[in-house]
Amino acid sequence: MLISHRSRLLRLYRIAAKHRLDSYLAEIPELAVIARLIRMHPASIGQTPKPLAIKFALEEMGTLFLKLGQLLSTRSDLLPAHIIDELSLLQDKVSPFDVQTAIAQIQDPRTGLGKPIDELFARFDVVPMAAASVAQVHTAALHDGREVVVKVVRPDIFEGIVADFEFLRELAAWVSARMEAARAVHLVDIVEDYRQIMLGELDLSIEASNSTKMRQNFLGSRLIYVPEVYLSSKSVMVSERIFGMPISQTKTFDALGYDRAELAKKGLTIFFTQVFRDNFFHADMHPGNIFVETLPDGGAVANPRYIGLDCAIMGQLSKEDQLIVARLLLSVMNGNYGMLVEIIAAAGWIPPSADKHALIQDMARTVSPMVLKPIDQIDFAGVLFEILNIARRHRMSIPPQLMLLLKTLVHVEGLGRELYPELDIWSLAKPILTAWVKDQLDPVKNLHDIKGKLPEILLSTTDLPKQLTQSIQSLALLGATQDSILREMQSMRADILNQKRHDWIAGFGVLLMLSLAWWSASFIHFALAPLFLLLAGLVVVWRILA
Repeated sequence: MLISHRSRLLRLYRIAAKHRLDSYLAEIPELAVIARLIRMHPASIGQTPKPLAIKFALEEMGTLFLKLGQLLSTRSDLLPAHIIDELSLLQDKVSPFDVQTAIAQIQDPRTGLGKPIDELFARFDVVPMAAASVAQVHTAALHDGREVVVKVVRPDIFEGIVADFEFLRELAAWVSARMEAARAVHLVDIVEDYRQIMLGELDLSIEASNSTKMRQNFLGSRLIYVPEVYLSSKSVMVSERIFGMPISQTKTFDALGYDRAELAKKGLTIFFTQVFRDNFFHADMHPGNIFVETLPDGGAVANPRYIGLDCAIMGQLSKEDQLIVARLLLSVMNGNYGMLVEIIAAAGWIPPSADKHALIQDMARTVSPMVLKPIDQIDFAGVLFEILNIARRHRMSIPPQLMLLLKTLVHVEGLGRELYPELDIWSLAKPILTAWVKDQLDPVKNLHDIKGKLPEILLSTTDLPKQLTQSIQSLALLGATQDSILREMQSMRADILNQKRHDWIAGFGVLLMLSLAWWSASFIHFALAPLFLLLAGLVVVWRILA
């Protein structure tokens, strides 16, 4: 029940009112009631909607909401463009925590490295190199002389985030029970997906594993270098120290004599290699995580590589989704919107009731003028976002992993264009995608794959009698399962009817209290009117929290 989170809910309510988030929620018809409730809070009195209100509100709400805003900034299929723009500005820079706390975290035998700081490092720098909402980083040196960075998760952050996710999940369930739009975008599933991503970020052993895997994928490559991880635990990770400049430092690259066009092409090649060769891609490629190699003193390196950091959020696709993505991108590049919609329909992303002809017309009318511009004027990110806007209007359901992929592609193109404004993502991507699709559909290759798996297939036939028995048992249990599902559906229907009954009771109660307030003010005593207004407000609060 939401009422169990009442203190947190009331604090978030005050923050939303202070920053006048009702001005944003009012744009969404289904959230108009919530917008009116926010306007009723005393904290909204005298406040006017200000630029970047969403950004400041989420930062004040805390770590989870800040990170959730960053993740939602990738979901242009769910939110309007101007809200996405504000969410994209969220920064992750916060005050560092005390160095003694960091040392205690490192030495902790349960979640840290379990050894004294002097035994682990020959030198440990007490001033942090960087601090973020989830962790901070210190520089240090190992006893063999290797320079390292030590990433330490903020103390006592886990419990607060887990509690906030419990609240968010209940809130998502409450909203989904009342709003068709929330059910259409699977709001509860979105919260659960983000919960898994966020908890993964808090466990540095997962980031260490991801970093090691990505490092192995590009070992010896002249495209990208991933620092080696030396030690790791749940809350501490010690990795090789690298020297480079953030990819946004274009003036520095010019001063070093780096070929920005070549760097931009390398970035795109890395992305497509990760997605289609390795099926393991860095899904958080913002300027803070992507550096370009320099010497330790800041000097130039011949044929510089990218440096990949912060591998907490990685994406993977099924083979089917890989093929769908490649064919979708080729359809957009070729302007074949009929094929685009057929691929989407075959993937099951649009409801059976969707008008495919209208969807094709929408795509052709909106996207076609964008892709007919000269190559150096085409905004590939804009094309993708417009496709996602159309998808939202037609109630399409896009898997979260694909959204991570599209967000990453948009980031890569944005970084590439910042390096080299004339970057032609189309001419670079098209031959790579075409060759990969042909390879996947090559019948000779597929026959070789089947031949390689033939012993495994033959061995699996020995399980046929067991599988047949299990199938018969499953059929016997099917009737019981159907009865159970029917009972669950009946229970859900009863819950919905109960919610509607509560809505009617609350509505009647509010109208009654308002009527009594008016009657008291007009005919009995004006002082009684505020009491009835207060009772009306309490009925509204009861209905929200019930």
